[in-house]
Parts: sequence; structure tokens; C-alpha cells
Amino acid sequence: MVNGQPDRAIKVIGLGKRFGARWVLRGVSLEVRRGEAVGLLGPNGSGKSTVLRILGTLLNPNAGTGAINGLDIVRDASSVRGQIGYLAHTPGLYDDLTARENLRFAADMLGLPYAAAQGGLERVGLAYAAGDRVRGFSAGMQRRLALARLILRNPRVLLLDEPYSNLDAEGVELMNSVINGIVRSGGAALVALHELAPAKAMLDRTLTLVEGRIEAAQPERELHDHATPTETR
Repeated sequence: MVNGQPDRAIKVIGLGKRFGARWVLRGVSLEVRRGEAVGLLGPNGSGKSTVLRILGTLLNPNAGTGAINGLDIVRDASSVRGQIGYLAHTPGLYDDLTARENLRFAADMLGLPYAAAQGGLERVGLAYAAGDRVRGFSAGMQRRLALARLILRNPRVLLLDEPYSNLDAEGVELMNSVINGIVRSGGAALVALHELAPAKAMLDRTLTLVEGRIEAAQPERELHDHATPTETR
């Protein structure tokens, strides 16, 4: 325990998921401590998104257990949702609404004032496009807007599925800043990645998922052995 809270922000034991007769996850076990960012690596189809969707309470497992800050992901699903910030590979925005309207809707759902929406747009560099419909946004702008929506939730545990997709260098820096801010304040992050490079400087360690199984782990020392002098945590 840390300050009365479980020191394992994410704990998964023997997780299994089946779609029809096909098992896409088999006996996955992993832990993420509070104050830690962990990368979940693996090729397309390895099961990374399925792990995150289960932890995000969007899917129920067929085997095994999982917990977020000590809360069971199935039994305590409603409470788990109040702890997490889940960023899917697709942004899930309302195309016919403006950026401001998207965030105001999210703020309403969270019981937050409209001022929070404007603050979110400023945080991700989209205040200039607040009145523009999302349908006309580039993929990178949509990713930034989805990040602003996530920030509104003030999550303690981040579940991020390919969060760097379509982001330019400035967007990657912004994403890492948000992740670092939450993790270093006692939160945690599990980040699904196809490529390590954008996240390497801020990850504490990595796990590799292959055909639904955890195949390898890379500790922090090895992960940062080849970092360049300009890379910082």
C-alpha cells in the first residue's frame, strides 16, 4: 500500500478472451505500479487493444481477473470507469459538432463547467479551432481533441491505444507531457504501441505481447541504455 492506496494501479492475472472459438488472449498476467508508465508492444493482431478494452470495462474476459487501483474490472466496473482515462485507437468524436461542442458535451457528462472545455482546448493547442466542426479536422487534430476530452476526466490510470498515431513532433511532445504529468503525480499508464520510438524516453519498462501471450519484458535499465543525451524521462 502507498498512502492507503494499492501500490499496483493495474493488476491482471491469467487474463483470457475468446471471440467465438478463437482465443485472442491466453493467460495474460501483468502489473503496473503507481508512478509507472509501461509500454505494451506487439504486432497488429497480437491482442494489445483487447487487453486495454478489457481493462477499460468495454469487454468482459472469458478467463482470469483484473483490477484497477484494487477495484475488480467486472464486479466494480462502474467505479473503475471513474478511475481511468481510456484513449482508443479511433478518437470516437462527434463529427458534426464543433471542437468546443464536443468538449462541452463531455464536460456535461462529467458534471464540469463549460470553462473546463475551453481550458482543455487551450491545453492541446486547439483553441483557434474551437468553433470548427470536427468533420474538417485532420487526423492529428482529432487525436489532440480526444486527448483534451481525456484530460477533462482527471484520470488516475491511463489506458492508451496507439496514442501517437497521426501526431506530429509537437503532438508527440504534448502526449508525453500529459502522460508524464499524470504518472509522476502518482498515477499510472499502460500504453499499447506498434513502434517504441515516440514513447521510449518516458516509459519505465515494456512488455511484449505475441499471439495473445506475454512473451518478453524489458526493464528500465535496458530500455534507456541506448537513449540519446537529449532524451529525458
